[in-house]
Amino acid sequence: MDGSGIAVGSAIGAAAVAVIVLGLFIAPPESIKQSTIIDESQITIKEEKQKNITSNTYSTELSFIEIFEKSEPGVVRINVQRNESQDGVNGVGSGFVFDKRGHIITNAHVVKDSKKVTVTFLDGRSYNAEIIGIDEFTDTAVIKVNTKNTILHPLFIGDSSNLKVGESIAAIGNPFGLSGSMSSGIISQVGRLLPSGAGYSIPDIIQTDAAINPGNSGGPLLNIRGEVVGINTAIQSTTGEFTGVGFAVPSQTIAKIIPNLIKDGEYKHPWIGISGRDVDPDTADILQIEDAIGFLIITVVEDSPAFDAGLIGSDKIIEEDGVQYAVGGDIILAVDGMDVRKIDDILIHLQRVKSVGDEMILEILRDGRTTNATIILQERPN
Repeated sequence: MDGSGIAVGSAIGAAAVAVIVLGLFIAPPESIKQSTIIDESQITIKEEKQKNITSNTYSTELSFIEIFEKSEPGVVRINVQRNESQDGVNGVGSGFVFDKRGHIITNAHVVKDSKKVTVTFLDGRSYNAEIIGIDEFTDTAVIKVNTKNTILHPLFIGDSSNLKVGESIAAIGNPFGLSGSMSSGIISQVGRLLPSGAGYSIPDIIQTDAAINPGNSGGPLLNIRGEVVGINTAIQSTTGEFTGVGFAVPSQTIAKIIPNLIKDGEYKHPWIGISGRDVDPDTADILQIEDAIGFLIITVVEDSPAFDAGLIGSDKIIEEDGVQYAVGGDIILAVDGMDVRKIDDILIHLQRVKSVGDEMILEILRDGRTTNATIILQERPN
């Protein structure tokens, strides 16, 4: 269960396997690149989403050579200084250009708590960068450099909702400080749930088998048309190096979060205020329900949206074969008419389409009967 009180689900495997952010490592200054996105002028958030962050569904598929040549000018290296050192560099990461105003996208964990951030472009020119906004809840950040727009090559943002398992993709970044490196692979799965350093889980995560290693953090994950469909952010590994499972924040999240970080320096996430567990076959047997689907509410946070809506948490414990089960709470079966199989479905729906102040209608099972509850979403607490 994560710090939000919302169950993390089953994205993590055996206890020996750790999810590792691909953050910063001590390395020579030679070693950083990051990903970037597009934005042409001073326009409103709504217009920016419509103009820059759209899916080029009918564009031509490219070879990996063409993808690299098209994208490399928009990928940058990020040097980060967090404390005093002889060469002034404590870590490296990747990023990519978002617009012609100098905004660059990267991971929050790449630039968080930094004293100095330096961006190096393809032609070798470097600039000190200003941190514009950080969202630890999605591990995204925006930094900005002041330079001529002739060296700014924004990358086109695609639509991650169109991704299919088995689809070819490519990752560009600076693994182990090896600048301008590209790896390729496929989409292994979508809709994963990834624990974050902020205590909440990041929903809707892309899983890939493209080689991703320390130094790739913040770099772009690109589809076969050369569009950014994700930000490379973490790996699942026992060694700290790539073992075939990498994770990326999807471009749908970029489209929703980044314009707000540019405008306000922050993004306010919607929040329900519950914790619980997915209904598995054993829980379904204990509760005497037919199908093992839905999310069982165990705890309702006081004064949260769920509390105000009258949702009920578990009120007793039943022990079966030496295992304790919390029972008696509401079971969420659907949100806004969409079936809930597990907590991932709720969190993905919140991330993709909901904002603070929105209504969300829950179909719940209570005492053997289904009913609806309307929640007014509030801002997620830290």
